[in-house]
Amino acid sequence: MGQIIAIVNQKGGVGKTTTAVNLTAALKSEGARVLLCDFDPQANATSGMGLTRASKYTSYDLIINDVPVLDVIQHTPYGDVIPSSTALAGAAVELIGLEEREFQLKKTLVQLKGLYDYILIDCPPSLELLTLNALCAAESILVPVQCEYYALEGLSDLMSTMRAVKRRLNPSLSMFGVLLTMFDGRTNFSNQVAQEVRKHFPGKVYATAIPRNVRLAEAPSYGLPVTAYDKHSRGALAYIAVAQEIMGNR
Repeated sequence: MGQIIAIVNQKGGVGKTTTAVNLTAALKSEGARVLLCDFDPQANATSGMGLTRASKYTSYDLIINDVPVLDVIQHTPYGDVIPSSTALAGAAVELIGLEEREFQLKKTLVQLKGLYDYILIDCPPSLELLTLNALCAAESILVPVQCEYYALEGLSDLMSTMRAVKRRLNPSLSMFGVLLTMFDGRTNFSNQVAQEVRKHFPGKVYATAIPRNVRLAEAPSYGLPVTAYDKHSRGALAYIAVAQEIMGNR
């Protein structure tokens, strides 16, 4: 049965969507069956996988209009995608009036566990009702943490939210892993931040860190994961290594 993993960090600019797109493609290239659910109204993961933002159905239709999930999924060479759109921004308000509003996404994704090895959810950069839906649907969370000065800022809020969700709504929720991003091994500072993160999350930080890489930054403008844009780049090789770590720990 597949694993449902929410990629979450309410702090923006940490490489969350970059990780969602490129880890999906890397896992697919290693032979896994992967679905990426874009649950961020910005829809950057959707375009990063080469899909337009004018998809017939999106994650909004999935949770608000009860469109069957198999009608929403789109297939790409880099993995299957549940696309998003800006319409999802209004879903948080519409969900408030629904019964079991925290479980709308879970109701659809659990139907797919037999079809995929990994279902990754790209969450919005905030701790609100959409993210809460993702945390209730997921079995575990993957947290990208940038190797910068304020790396651990806000993570205590995220961990508090995770504990509250685990206590009240999703008892099986666990930490899947922590991924260091924007790492520059030439600087003492990046190495110090990495040490600090490993101290806070013992045994949960991947051995591979994602480096600062021009190709990673360029790939989204071409609608490609970095593994398709430049498979020999440091960014592509790093995400492949993370995928191998993940698949080796199944």
